[in-house]
Amino acid sequence: LIPFCHPIGLEDCQVKISVQRGRIIIDTTTKLTAKTGVEMEALTAASVAALTVYDMCKALSHNIIIEEVKLMKKTGGKKDFKRA
Repeated sequence: LIPFCHPIGLEDCQVKISVQRGRIIIDTTTKLTAKTGVEMEALTAASVAALTVYDMCKALSHNIIIEEVKLMKKTGGKKDFKRA
């Protein structure tokens, strides 16, 4: 799904999954040298990873909650963004 967000050639896409205080944290990073941001690709990567974790763990419990997907930082494109 990640390459289908926009017709652009990603230079890098990283997905890191960790467990912190009993929660699964998914951090994604995408990189591209172009005049557009690739935050949609990073958000898609995080969403698909969360759905994959749900699918792999649902045999243990259907009480899994995917809480939030949010952009933390973006550089490039029309303007930069950093969540406070």
